Amino acid sequence: MAAAAKPNMRVKYEQEVVTALREKFGYTSPMQTPKPVKVVINMGLGKAPTNPKIMENALVDLEAIAGQKAVKTRARKSISNFKIREGMHVGAAVTLRDRRMWEFLDRFINVALPRIRDFRGVPARLSGYGDFTLGLKDQLIFPEIDYDKVDEPRGMNITIVTTATNDEEGRELLRLLGMPFRR
Repeated sequence: MAAAAKPNMRVKYEQEVVTALREKFGYTSPMQTPKPVKVVINMGLGKAPTNPKIMENALVDLEAIAGQKAVKTRARKSISNFKIREGMHVGAAVTLRDRRMWEFLDRFINVALPRIRDFRGVPARLSGYGDFTLGLKDQLIFPEIDYDKVDEPRGMNITIVTTATNDEEGRELLRLLGMPFRR
């Protein structure tokens, strides 16, 4: 059985990004070069405890976007003002690694982000440790979502976790991969 071809984004990383990062930051070992480790997609569903249909629809959307089974997330604490009890299902999340991560990054950067209305780039703020989080207002920017089957727009957070040690390295890594940062 032949091995599957590497995802396009990974080939770009190995052939172009690694050498550019080594030149810019003066890494002596290829293992010092930052790389993406995982992508976490998280949806908070505030109305899910009162309406279980919302959770089912969100899981279907998230699984279509990620190409992998999503898990329900539970509330850690009880919050009486929001009528939430500890252990209730209040969201959905999926963690992508390896091949699925590279394929998702390719689709996200090259297909989904340009579909955002009045898109002028993403903010260049990172976590302080080289990780990048972006909040989206609805799931319709992904081509996998059928517009006619969407009951309501649901936002999500997409976190790209890297091995970068600081924001400058993380920002340069993502910029070289094609992330359209604002100027």
